Amino acid sequence: MVQTDKVTENQVAAEPLLNVTESFSGRIWNTRPADLHVVAGLSQRLGISEVLARVIVGRGISRDEAETYLSPSLRALMPNPSIFKDMDKAAKRVAEAIKANEVVAVFGDYDVDGATSSALLHRFFAAIGRDLVVHIPDRMTEGYGPNWPAFEKMRAEGAELIVTVDCGTLAYDVLAQAAAAGLDVIVADHHQAEPILPKAVAVVNPNRLDEDGQYGQMAAVGVVYMLVVAVNRQLRDEGWYSAQGIRPPDLLQWLDLVALGTVCDVVPLTGVNRAFVAQGLKVAAQRKNVGLKALADICGVTDKPSTYHAGFIYGPRVNAGGRVGRADAGVKLLTTNEVEDANNLAAELHHYNLERQAIEQQAVEEATAQFIRAHGIDGGTTPIVFVAGEGWHPGVVGIVAGRLKERFQRPTFVISIDEEGQGKGSARSIPGVDVGNAVISACQAGVLLNGGGHSMAAGLTVAAGQYEALESFLIEKLGTQVEAAKESMSLKLDGVITAGAAKLDLLDELAKAAPYGQGNGQPRFAIANMTLSYVDIVGQNHVRCQLRGADGTRLKAMAFRAAEQPLGQALLAAKGQRIHVAGVLRRNEWNGNVSVEMTLDDAAPA
Repeated sequence: MVQTDKVTENQVAAEPLLNVTESFSGRIWNTRPADLHVVAGLSQRLGISEVLARVIVGRGISRDEAETYLSPSLRALMPNPSIFKDMDKAAKRVAEAIKANEVVAVFGDYDVDGATSSALLHRFFAAIGRDLVVHIPDRMTEGYGPNWPAFEKMRAEGAELIVTVDCGTLAYDVLAQAAAAGLDVIVADHHQAEPILPKAVAVVNPNRLDEDGQYGQMAAVGVVYMLVVAVNRQLRDEGWYSAQGIRPPDLLQWLDLVALGTVCDVVPLTGVNRAFVAQGLKVAAQRKNVGLKALADICGVTDKPSTYHAGFIYGPRVNAGGRVGRADAGVKLLTTNEVEDANNLAAELHHYNLERQAIEQQAVEEATAQFIRAHGIDGGTTPIVFVAGEGWHPGVVGIVAGRLKERFQRPTFVISIDEEGQGKGSARSIPGVDVGNAVISACQAGVLLNGGGHSMAAGLTVAAGQYEALESFLIEKLGTQVEAAKESMSLKLDGVITAGAAKLDLLDELAKAAPYGQGNGQPRFAIANMTLSYVDIVGQNHVRCQLRGADGTRLKAMAFRAAEQPLGQALLAAKGQRIHVAGVLRRNEWNGNVSVEMTLDDAAPA
């Protein structure tokens, strides 16, 4: 059963869960706060278990929001596109280009959010009988964001309108050049903005400072979907579709792209994002996008797609081309309708992903060793991870930053230094620490050449000789935020269950509150007094465990990438002992057998 006592609506349990004040990872275990009267009422009103009701209330969902939370729909959660600044201007200009059959180009970022945004626009244009020129910049030679040589090339190819997606908000110089050259530019972005906007026909960005911030959690692909909705409405209202004798396209068919980009950009799965992903995964299950179907086939995915598949199976492969030198491969995969082309591209991207994994592993090892040499095995007192190295592939520094952030639990900046000493880097953050704002502040202070992002991730360019100054700036800027964030970084759990309760029917019940992801975390439970009957290391530093409950119930568990971390070391030393474990329950299918396993987040002595 789930332990839900000692919890009130506005406070965490008075005592740590299972009295764990210092786990193997050095954390306190707390129960997510929830009013038990609300839990009971919600369970009765919606006909759901108290376990599920406890999970919902523990995520701050009110009585009035619960039904929409369980059934997130576009009708209930998607706003009128016109509420965004410049949206009507953007839609009108794109519609004009379509009616006049102008050459329109899209300049997208090279990550999954940029690729899905570009693919979405391409598919919309194709559906209404118009071509779209797509340019995805090469990460190594062009870097992030709009650049004038690319714009000039598109202009030479006849482009009169360029739409930048997942970039452009801070591209002042390039967009000024474009305006001077007579090129119209529309920015569809979600990265943090400054008070002054670039010169453009329209800048559509929910994170503009003059927006109310209600939809600031949207990924770029969500912004682009809103733009497509607005353009489609403009063409319909002007009678263009009827004049052309064509039916307006069904925009719902491309929600699989919106879901993929939203999940992979690790934006919060709340509000409209929740609807985009929930409905988009249903579209993905139909396997009508031949590129995504080819990826699923080459990876052996046969079950219903989830946020896990989007984030860890499809996303890395769509991204892989941009990371190792084939920037446009991901967009081509997502836009092709030819099965043979899709299969070839999926195989190519799968191969690139294997290359990326090898490159990434070496960089992770070198970056980790550099940081430990400077600050010790536990990271010492520095509030951030800051590492820079020659020879690290710029295409993997974001992933490396994510790995180090997970290990050392602090904002991480990883920089690849080129032959001239200039660095290209990526940052990944922890909840409560805004790295995007810090990077923009560093640009304003002259410590960075370029940079931008959002609260959880950012990119940056640093001049030779500025590394120490940048590290000092970031420590000063983020130190207080990190201290406050770490004070609240206890492990938040949804309660305690018995080993016998870890069954498939519990997983089926919890699945009703999916999709889970950033901002709507997977339900996490503790199981008390489990005997660690077997433990070993498998794969790339994963710790595999066999657990046995007091009633004899057995449960398999895995602590991923933990062998060299305090959690993994403690587990390896605890064979035969009784421990409390905490983590996420997952469905495991092997040779036709289906069972429940736990992905361990933490453990503690019983």
